[in-house]
Amino acid sequence: MSGPQTAERIVSLLPSATEMIYGLGLQDRLVGVTHECDFPPAAKKLPVLVRPVLPLENMSQAEIDAAVTARLREGKSLYQIDERLLAELAPDLIITQDLCQVCAPSGNELTQALAHLPKKPDVLWMTPRTLAGVRNNICDLARATGASAAAAQMIADWDVRLSAVERRGASLARRPRVFCMEWIDPVYCAGHWAPEMVRLAGGHDALGREGSDSVRIPWKDVVAFAPEVLILMPCGFSLEQALAQTGQMTQYEGLCDVPAVVQDRVYVADANSYFARPGPRLVDGAELLSHLIVGSPWNGPADAYRKVNLFT
Repeated sequence: MSGPQTAERIVSLLPSATEMIYGLGLQDRLVGVTHECDFPPAAKKLPVLVRPVLPLENMSQAEIDAAVTARLREGKSLYQIDERLLAELAPDLIITQDLCQVCAPSGNELTQALAHLPKKPDVLWMTPRTLAGVRNNICDLARATGASAAAAQMIADWDVRLSAVERRGASLARRPRVFCMEWIDPVYCAGHWAPEMVRLAGGHDALGREGSDSVRIPWKDVVAFAPEVLILMPCGFSLEQALAQTGQMTQYEGLCDVPAVVQDRVYVADANSYFARPGPRLVDGAELLSHLIVGSPWNGPADAYRKVNLFT
């Protein structure tokens, strides 16, 4: 991006970017967001430019997986961009991604929308796969908006807190086996930055794909791995939505013999807030993992997670 150093009208097509914008004190420049930009709550008052084409609220996880897979196979988009509203807002900077076609509008949708704008804005692409990538995105946004001082403070705070998480994790005599389930039906392992966060927090997630895409895996692989901590964090789901899906777990053979179940260390987490979005709150997610794996204090919201008994 060759963009301006003082972008004054910003459109965010990413919930994570919206959180960065508020974190850097740039909210007065934000003129448009997506339907998923719900944090901080003030973001929900802004014009919405993006909506999903699928009725996700009325679909099961299996139905969502099948419908998304079919649309992507056919080359169809999962999102609609309100091109008329985009033109009216006349942004000089648009923030988007080309990492996951499921999570937010990607290059195809935006290219089509930009073709009809009389004035072409600068575009900042955010495609992080690791915590370092998220840091780089914060710096890129700061350079485009003249907020380098605020970004430096945000990253310094990140580093202090992540270092504390890593020290607590390193204090364990042995790394417990941890499985973070990014989708319940069918089963997906965690990818990108999530396994890295588990590692920093002292856990070992051999089924996760650090720095790579989350993928579907056989349930028998989970049973064979025998996780001692099982964390259900379905991508795009709040805690309440995730809790509603846990009943599907009982269909999996051998679940009752998984050490995490036997030892009562099964948790459901608010993935939307702490794991799925590559934004400022990932450091909160790392601290939450430290709490669940090491037993360190958790000073965050009480509704960040729940311990669950899958058979009651």
